[in-house]
Amino acid sequence: MGTTVAGLILLSQPVGTQNQLAMSLAAMAAMIVLWLFLDGPRTRFVFLALGSLVVLRYILWRVTDTLPSPGDPVSFGFGLLLLVGELYCVFILFVSLIINADPLKRRPPPAANAAALPTVDIFVPSYNEDAAILAMTLAAARQINYPPDKLTVWLLDDGGTDQKCADTNPDKARAAQERRRDLQALCDELGCRYLTRARNEHAKAGNLNNGLAHATGDIVAVLDADHVPFRSFLSETVGYFAEDPKLFLVQTPHAFLNPDPIERNLETFDRMPSENEMFYAVTQRGLDKWNGSFFCGSAALLRRTALDEAGGFSGITITEDCETAFELHSRGWTSAYVDKPLIAGLQPETLTAFIGQRSRWCQGMFQILLLKNPALQKGLKPIQKIAYLSSMTFWFFPVPRLIFMFAPLLHIFFDLKIFVASVDESIAYTATYIVINLMMQNYVYGKFRWPFVSELYEYVQGLYLSKAIVSVIWSPRKPTFNVTDKGISLDHNHLSSASLPFFAVYGLLAIGCAVAAWRYMFEPGVTNLMLVVGLWNFFNLLTAGAALGVCAERRQLERTPSLAINRRGGLTLGGRAVDVSIERVSAEGCSVRLPAALAPPGVGKGKLSGALSVVPVAGARAAGALPVTLEGIERDRDAVFARLSFGRLRPQDYVALAGLMYGDAEAMRRFQMRRRRHKDILTGTLQFIWWGLSEPVRALRYAFAADARPALAAATGETSPIYDAPEQAPTGTGLPEPLLYPPAPRPVAAEPREPAMSQAAAYAASSSPLPAQTPPPGQMPARASNDWVRMMLDYENERALSGQAGRGTGTA
Repeated sequence: MGTTVAGLILLSQPVGTQNQLAMSLAAMAAMIVLWLFLDGPRTRFVFLALGSLVVLRYILWRVTDTLPSPGDPVSFGFGLLLLVGELYCVFILFVSLIINADPLKRRPPPAANAAALPTVDIFVPSYNEDAAILAMTLAAARQINYPPDKLTVWLLDDGGTDQKCADTNPDKARAAQERRRDLQALCDELGCRYLTRARNEHAKAGNLNNGLAHATGDIVAVLDADHVPFRSFLSETVGYFAEDPKLFLVQTPHAFLNPDPIERNLETFDRMPSENEMFYAVTQRGLDKWNGSFFCGSAALLRRTALDEAGGFSGITITEDCETAFELHSRGWTSAYVDKPLIAGLQPETLTAFIGQRSRWCQGMFQILLLKNPALQKGLKPIQKIAYLSSMTFWFFPVPRLIFMFAPLLHIFFDLKIFVASVDESIAYTATYIVINLMMQNYVYGKFRWPFVSELYEYVQGLYLSKAIVSVIWSPRKPTFNVTDKGISLDHNHLSSASLPFFAVYGLLAIGCAVAAWRYMFEPGVTNLMLVVGLWNFFNLLTAGAALGVCAERRQLERTPSLAINRRGGLTLGGRAVDVSIERVSAEGCSVRLPAALAPPGVGKGKLSGALSVVPVAGARAAGALPVTLEGIERDRDAVFARLSFGRLRPQDYVALAGLMYGDAEAMRRFQMRRRRHKDILTGTLQFIWWGLSEPVRALRYAFAADARPALAAATGETSPIYDAPEQAPTGTGLPEPLLYPPAPRPVAAEPREPAMSQAAAYAASSSPLPAQTPPPGQMPARASNDWVRMMLDYENERALSGQAGRGTGTA
């Protein structure tokens, strides 16, 4: 404590501008040396301490020397507002460093024999999801590696309640009745329990509590309707409950098969870590060290006795997950976080759905902050209070983000001095603070978040979330739970319906840049401060330009998300069965590789119907064969690459499909690890500048060259294509369909040629080929196939990638 006080006193001593610059540059140089040559767990704290000293020195200078005179109330008021925004960001920075300085990496849970395992109820709450989505989730849940007599899967259907079935609107009532009937039949086919309730009260929390009233298991696992579990979901998690009798929660990360709107529209999904990965790979592990990791609504296990003690899932706010964890932590229960992707889910496809989802999260966290202030909550340890305050106050980011976006315009247009400093002081204090702040964030999060991507996400959300913040502060109990729309088809390029405010801001900032340049070059008496402010405004313009790219919604190249896998199977086509390597699979089809010499007769001469059987993973039971139709092929040297469609699937077919797609969780981990490469500040900055300059051009092209194909399709009754028509190429079938793979070297090593009838092929041949099914109208796109090949790159180096401690990332 004495050392800390002495350090703060030393920091408060006045120094000249040149000395401040020298001190900051020396700290920067020392941090670079530590980063490049001495990086490790011990030097990590030294690195962060050096950076923190520079940040503290900057904040002290900002508070004491840069505010306008109170004699100018307008400038002083806006200057104080800007300072408050900066203080908020520094608060979030320091809290995040405290939480994430040494993230916890949990060891695997102890193994237990089947007799000692607890009984588990898996809840799949549903409201309006399509039956195909539910079928996949339920089928995969039934195949989880766990004793069948100790596992019960529940479909909690809030779309078929008595209230909905008796709706005064006859069409709505009929739809609810049909939904209830269809889902009851689906559950019967898959061996699950169907449960609904009388009324739709208390949203998701009420639905889960209705499940608790009927279930009797020791552990409750919650899976969102579109969060499909891998086979190892329980074997990787349930053992922790035996170690700690006070453990109420085991949370696992949310991993996604499809890109969010920012990833899709900027085309980063297969090369940049998703936004949520920083939270799940670093922050949740950091929270776990302090017993502060919280329930995220899905992909989690909860102890039944803890839920009973708290009266079930909390439902006062619209974020029942964090609220439930908050209540149980305050009662002395503990939590654990397992950093392994054990489910694969879906993200909102459109910008409007994405913003709607984040608005709910934002409002819910503010509800907890206002109605159950963590700082005043009894039972929480001080570090837990800090952890929850960090998670809740984070959602205040729209306010400072918008302040930073528009603040330079006050000086450019109105000559307000809201930041009193010379150019030399701005370089010595502000520029070095910005660089060192970037260094610290890149050091801790470099493998999980590219430079300036956080600023982009915050700005994209901020224009709309600011209204949500005001509404919840005005009336904390008013927000209601809204289900996020997913599975939306995007069949053509277009501008989002939410794009107008982004164009308006971009235009305003562009005018600001032009005015700043004119005033600096031609207006007498304008100092170099206008140049500094103009550069600040230009950075904001780049951010707004990248956001226009987010508003320019690209067509969706895959109708259903797919996953790169590495499974063996047997394919029966034309009366002959051969072994195949299954390389990628979605809910509608898959791609397989087989030796050219063993290709069944007739392949390449037209569509063929047959069956695909899959060699089960170790310990799993063999499932039935999947009905398939050959849609296209490509020959490459001594191999044939075939695209197969599944057609209309029956409930029992989802069992086989779930076993194929979700039998091995390593497939998702490989995909995530391939994207987790450290992005340095220079290349990350250049990438961001490129987006800021190029994406407005694409957005304007969408605005002024509207795609006429949807209207044409509506007029002719044809289905709009979901892939770029000019990229079509003839296949061996004679059909003008996109090739599944381009002629390129395969990253997966060719396997030894096997006899024509090996075990897998014999198994396929023993199953009678099913009747041909009608293929879906859409096809897998050629452009997506290129992405598939890139996603398999470095597969052979995957072990090295997963074990590499990315330079400059510490132990995160």
